Amino acid sequence: MAELEARTVKAEAEAASAKAELAQLQIQSTAVSYETGTPADQESQSGLVGTNASYSYKVLDHSIRTNAKQRYQLEAIRDGALEQKLTFGGQVTALANYQKSNTNTKFGWLMRHPTSANQIGESVSEAVIHSSNLAVTARLTNNLTAYAEMLYNPEQNFAGGSTITGLARNNINMRRAYLMYGNLADSNFYASIGKMDIPFGWNDTVSPFTNSTSWHSFAGLAYGGLVGYAGDKLHVRAMGIQGGAQFRNANTPVSGTNVPSKLNNFAVDANYTFSFENQGRLLAGASYQYGSSYCQEYPVKHFNACKDNNDSVAVYAEYVNKKLTLIAEAAQTLEVWPGSANPNFPAYADFAPQKNLTFTLGGKYAADFGLEQPVSLSAEFSRFESGAKGSPWEKQDQYVLGASYFPVDSVKLFTEYVHVAEWVPLNFLSGGNRDAANAFPNVPALHESWSDQDAKTDLIVIGVQAAF
Repeated sequence: MAELEARTVKAEAEAASAKAELAQLQIQSTAVSYETGTPADQESQSGLVGTNASYSYKVLDHSIRTNAKQRYQLEAIRDGALEQKLTFGGQVTALANYQKSNTNTKFGWLMRHPTSANQIGESVSEAVIHSSNLAVTARLTNNLTAYAEMLYNPEQNFAGGSTITGLARNNINMRRAYLMYGNLADSNFYASIGKMDIPFGWNDTVSPFTNSTSWHSFAGLAYGGLVGYAGDKLHVRAMGIQGGAQFRNANTPVSGTNVPSKLNNFAVDANYTFSFENQGRLLAGASYQYGSSYCQEYPVKHFNACKDNNDSVAVYAEYVNKKLTLIAEAAQTLEVWPGSANPNFPAYADFAPQKNLTFTLGGKYAADFGLEQPVSLSAEFSRFESGAKGSPWEKQDQYVLGASYFPVDSVKLFTEYVHVAEWVPLNFLSGGNRDAANAFPNVPALHESWSDQDAKTDLIVIGVQAAF
């Protein structure tokens, strides 16, 4: 009996030790920060249905991987984060902010539509749900994946004629939906078809919430078909884009109209990643798009038809090491934007049409304050140049100082200070707004521009972005 008891005690001790080692391995496999984590850094249930909050956060994040979702999903599949047939997830971004402008009803922060339907007076404040997404990723076969993403975004919804409490602005739309063929375990080539981001430019931001002016100016969303090559260093993509005026930054005429009835637009992008001995890496790339949205005649209005295409090019770079991230990006149309001149207002006769130029510079540092995860401190500047020097719509600048913290890799706490110099809304930027005289007492004439180079906006925003 003594020998049996000794064996029992020894077996229990070995079992406890094995259980502890297994628990430690599980902790190590999941305790990877958001800043450096891989797609498989959180739970993933095999079987028919599952969730993965880390994957959901990354695929729905509006600030990074803005036009590279397919590659991220292929990496998630390769790394075992999407073993189940259906992965459901979503995110909610809640925030509070206070804005102050030196000009009545002109607030330049583009994370909320900068019009009188959204802000009145010289100071405004809000506590709102900025956006919310629901998404499903379906592994149909080993090589075929379906993705659908619904979006609720009253503050940036394009539905006209209402405030953020109007029913039209509170609808839910299918933001992205596509079928993708590919599996990096079998091949570096992949393809997708549906409603997706256009592979043009970088468009990411180092700020925790506010998108760069480059994103607002050139980030595209359209129907089309995409083919790509995703190697360890080289990533190349080409997309055939549906013609007409698409959802964001894509417009080519179809028989003189904006009707999307012909596949007559396209974009190509290529980038390469260089690795360094200090664990740093540099990604550098360039893009071309045949038909940007900067092709409209005067007066400029979202989704109007164009007489001809206006192609654009972009170059970008991102440097990342253990704690530091630096980004630089520039994009420009190759032809002048016809609507950036006003032929109907004599005072603007000397303002010739200009090419659209947008650029962004930014940096982010992971500071150690003794917390479980680092605090990201960021600074970013971006500019939108849209008119001749001296014109009311010449440019708009954005400065952002930010701080963010991830208590877990699917929840971000953030705060920002934002300064916007000048006020240049895209719609009717050079004049022609029939409602401007009623909305703005200082714009008395139909053809006078409501853009303003003297307007300034300052704001503080705090918020939470959480995925499930």
